This record gives sequence, C-alpha cells and structure tokens, in this order.
Amino acid sequence: MDDIVRQALAKWPNVPHCYGWLGLDRRGQWYMRDDRVQAAGPFAVSKGALLRHDKLIEFIGRNYDHDERGQWFFQNGPQRVYVELEVAPYIWRVAADFAVTAHTGRAAQPRRTVVDEGGRLYLDTDIGFGLVHSLDVQIAADAIEQGLWTPETMRAGELPQRFGYACSPATLRQEAAA
Repeated sequence: MDDIVRQALAKWPNVPHCYGWLGLDRRGQWYMRDDRVQAAGPFAVSKGALLRHDKLIEFIGRNYDHDERGQWFFQNGPQRVYVELEVAPYIWRVAADFAVTAHTGRAAQPRRTVVDEGGRLYLDTDIGFGLVHSLDVQIAADAIEQGLWTPETMRAGELPQRFGYACSPATLRQEAAA
C-alpha cells in the first residue's frame, strides 16, 4: 500500500466504504461504474467506462487488497472502494518461461491449476486465485503438456466459495441490509 494511502487512513479513519463503482473484467481491465451504469445491471451486463489512465491503473494495482470476507477492494486514500469481479480477483499473464504476473504487476508462484466446465483456466498462487488471461492460454497449455501444471476440474460456480472471494461485494451488502 502506498504511504500516502496509509497517511490518509490514519487521518480520516471513518470514511464510508464505496460499493459498485469499480469493476475488474476477465481481461484485467478496470471499469468505473456510475449510478446510471449500476442501475442498468450487474457488472457482467453493464461494465461502465474503461479506465485508460496508466498512472491511475498503477495506483489501483498497488493498493488492491481483500478483506476477511474475501471482498476485493482498492484503498483510495481513506476510502475503501470495493471491486465487482467479472470472474476472479486476479487475471494472470503467463510469460514464455511460464513466469506468472497478476494484472496488478505482482509476480506470483502457481500452486494449483483449475479448469472449469467452460474450459477456462485458473491458477491458485501464493498471492491469490485468478483466471489465466485469454491471450496466454496457449502458453499455459504448454506448461500443462510439459507436466509443470496439472489441472483439476471444478465448476465455475464453486470457485468463489472454494477459493474465498466474493464477485459482488455490492450484492452482499444489499443482501445483508435486507
């Protein structure tokens, strides 16, 4: 976490959390979701505006974390902005040497490989669980063919509970309030 974020948290510890305004898609892209976009449906249906500002994207990546309930967020100064996940908390890029890097830029070490009923490939790593980027599936397939990774089959709907993450903190919040 950036020092400026830690300082803001100490100075303003009781800023309310923000839900539904930020989304992460299956390709590791961030989206801003205003009230109109949120009213149009869940993140998978109504994404919002793609973030393109490199410094902002880097800032989000450095301050991306999760709480004890598996809800992922971006700590924006004193405000926690919970993230709507299209698929998983991380989107993995796989290099030709099979090195794995998150969409946030963090390196990771795979521990487990999972494939769902739709053929999507996931990695459980030392920093968390995520989907292999579609552009890197061929490289990941090479790792599987070489015996470096051995996929287990699991249903996509079981993954959030099994790997401890929430795709929609906004929905969880609404359900808790009802």
